[in-house]
Amino acid sequence: MKVMLLANRPNLTTRLKRFRETLDELGYEVIVPHFDTINWERVAKEANAAIKKERPDVVHVFNVPDVIYRNLPKLKGSYFDKLIYDYRSPWGLSVQMSFGYPGRVFAEHFEKKLAISADVITTVNTPLEEKLRSYDGAEKKDIYVVPNYPPKSFIEADGSEGLGDEAIIFVGRICRKEGIKNLMRIAKKFPDEEVWIVGGGHFAWWHLRKMPENVKAFGWQPHEKIPSLVRRAKMCLVTISDSPITPYATDRSVLKVSEYLNLGKLVIASGITKEGDRKNLIVVKSSQLEDTVGRYLHQKPEKLKVEDFRLWEGNRETIREAYEGLW
Repeated sequence: MKVMLLANRPNLTTRLKRFRETLDELGYEVIVPHFDTINWERVAKEANAAIKKERPDVVHVFNVPDVIYRNLPKLKGSYFDKLIYDYRSPWGLSVQMSFGYPGRVFAEHFEKKLAISADVITTVNTPLEEKLRSYDGAEKKDIYVVPNYPPKSFIEADGSEGLGDEAIIFVGRICRKEGIKNLMRIAKKFPDEEVWIVGGGHFAWWHLRKMPENVKAFGWQPHEKIPSLVRRAKMCLVTISDSPITPYATDRSVLKVSEYLNLGKLVIASGITKEGDRKNLIVVKSSQLEDTVGRYLHQKPEKLKVEDFRLWEGNRETIREAYEGLW
């Protein structure tokens, strides 16, 4: 069976890469088109052209921005047989935060269109599954929850960088959306604690221009180096500000939460919802971050047992079932 995985920036879409690895293991022929542009309209045209050329059996589309894929339902039946819609983020709510309620209506129109047209839906957590089922026409769809967990190879990486004393660490994009202001407030409140920032962004230089002396910025690092850096940390942070997206961003969908936890670290997170019982995960309001960091600063994480690990390989049978359920 020929499967086409579609994302507007596939080389940067970790979830697509994980699906590809699993589908390859399951024996599917997988095609991933790459595009010469990030312009949404041009990506849409190139994606449609790729489908018409390859004529796959299945198109598996990874959402955001959903408007790019608005014409896929028209191609279904003529150029491919089955559609899988991967709902990894509530695009409508994200657009609402920038453009108000009319933006949400616009974006959710395309979410609903793809959800209703899909033969099978995959998503990252239960709140997003429930949101999909609230759409008329999608409530009885087959929806499979495939969490964003790291592969086993991530926790098997060895070594550390010899960077000195233990630190508080943040890994991710340096921007307002990821809570860089919250992180800077924490760094200023605890001047005797070294704070490591591993990541970058278009305006990272601006956000870090007045960073305290106890902050060390590493910039973007190859993903294979992240485990060795995290292992040196006493505490890991997720500093997202609370927003309408918070109920739909959980420990099952925010990848770095499980990366931290699988490495046995204490994690203090805001801007997300705790979906299940996860050892060493403390979820608080963003306004409570500083006090919570102070309370747990000298507390050691609990030892992990085998059942505490959450790995991508655990999704294999769910993915198999989702694909076999197409026919």
